[in-house]
Amino acid sequence: METIKITMSGKVKKIPKGTTLLEFLKAYPTTDRPPVVAARVGNRLRELTYVLTEDATVTPVDLSSQDGIRIYSRSLKMVLIRAVREIFPTAQVKIHYSLCKGLYGEIHLGRSLTERDLKVIAARMREIIEADEPIEKRSLPVEEAIKIFAEDGQEDKVRLLEYRKAPQTTIYQCGWLHSYFYGYMLPSTGYLKKFELRFYLPGFILRFPTLDQPWEIPEFFDHPKLAHVFYEHEKWGNILQVSDVASLNKLISMDKGGDLIRITEAYHEKRIANIADMITKELGRIRIVLIAGPSSSGKTTFTQRLAIQLQVNGVKPISISLDDYFVDRVNTPLDEKGEPDFEALEAIDLELFNSQLTSLILGEEVELPRYNFITGKREYRGEKLRILAEQPILIEGIHGLNERLTEAVPKDRKFKIYLSALTQLNLDDHNRIPTTDNRLIRRIVRDSKFRNHDALTTIKLWPAVRRGEERNIFPFQEEADVMFNSALEYELAVLKPYIVPLLAKIGPEHPEFSESHRLLKFLNYFIPMETAEVPLNSILREFIGESCFHC
Repeated sequence: METIKITMSGKVKKIPKGTTLLEFLKAYPTTDRPPVVAARVGNRLRELTYVLTEDATVTPVDLSSQDGIRIYSRSLKMVLIRAVREIFPTAQVKIHYSLCKGLYGEIHLGRSLTERDLKVIAARMREIIEADEPIEKRSLPVEEAIKIFAEDGQEDKVRLLEYRKAPQTTIYQCGWLHSYFYGYMLPSTGYLKKFELRFYLPGFILRFPTLDQPWEIPEFFDHPKLAHVFYEHEKWGNILQVSDVASLNKLISMDKGGDLIRITEAYHEKRIANIADMITKELGRIRIVLIAGPSSSGKTTFTQRLAIQLQVNGVKPISISLDDYFVDRVNTPLDEKGEPDFEALEAIDLELFNSQLTSLILGEEVELPRYNFITGKREYRGEKLRILAEQPILIEGIHGLNERLTEAVPKDRKFKIYLSALTQLNLDDHNRIPTTDNRLIRRIVRDSKFRNHDALTTIKLWPAVRRGEERNIFPFQEEADVMFNSALEYELAVLKPYIVPLLAKIGPEHPEFSESHRLLKFLNYFIPMETAEVPLNSILREFIGESCFHC
């Protein structure tokens, strides 16, 4: 029997050629880690059904990784869809967006969904999971896949695949159900024992283990403000008739991309003007406007556009940079790895910051600091500032929603804005586009253009950025007085020509290859758009360049 050498955790093991990852990993079980749902062979992500045919290094992928969570949730969605269709044969399931540590979706029955309906569906899901039914992968011509989906009434997938350039595609089958999922799946339903199907009017939230709690379903915390922003933007997408990639591609192919750009940018401008009106109306009360959001949300451009709209209202705001209040670099707190944590709240001199804020609000003059990023020290250059009672202070930074940042200022004197790129655009009814992917793509393009970072570096740093967001931003998002969605329905089509060559430079010798490969496959579905009609004040210009603002 021919054997091959597999290296795992630094140990070399000889196994028969043709062994699957599932068979190999079952022979070396572990109890001290979350469930393994896939593996990396070299730097390529592989399903557990992958057959090992040559010497390789294997790294298990479990639910403590983003890839693992994606595979688990994707497979769970297939079980949900099958269970719904078996109980309500004519029902249509739509997965909309991420919410409350889960996925929000709706089941269209021709009547209102009830909590009792969900209990019946969840019971059927558990039956399918207990039966440990196989989830089988098939590769077939695109035309054949389109025929299968057309016969099953899955018109969303028919429209999506019509824009696929490759001659072949992959579909999955669980029992009688055929479906398409963007990404890898589990080999069978028995892995999916941890889930919760929660009623959330008018739909549901499908919940599962998370990165920080891979062994169990996390405690439920409602996010009503965030849910409302998603709902409003979904309605806006329906008005534009751009709810999925196929509908976006159709508009572009009909040469209507320019109209879409103008309408979506006008909508942004109107929303920013409305926020400026809210601030102006309460100008005697509001003294500080705090703008916060995760990486690549477009905070810098938003802040400058808000300042313009305030000036249209006769208000003259003042902007202060949190970066100038960093403690000296030698005093920067350390993270769990012993490295400087510049995103920690304690990296800011809170005492000085609050002292100067209160002085300004009281009408006193202060000398503003400037942080020297070369020396890592704060400097004073004689820049003095005094403001009028009618001048709000705009402060942009990741900690803006955290009360500790401005604890010396009464809460009712502050107006907080949460900003994020909350895309409502999905591939089809069952495959959503994560908002984090949207932001990562923005950041890769921006870092390459303005920070001399290649895509490899940005992807490598991204997990640390995400951990900082989970710690410093997301826990406070519901504290916002208003939320602004900076996503633009057309932007991924514009970003595609910028990012594809950047991702293509990451070869299989790098651990980040699987992530770049995943993004490239996803972007294949988009028809690219030209940038000429993107206005110079667009939030997107912060990432692709030629912005009329200082970014």
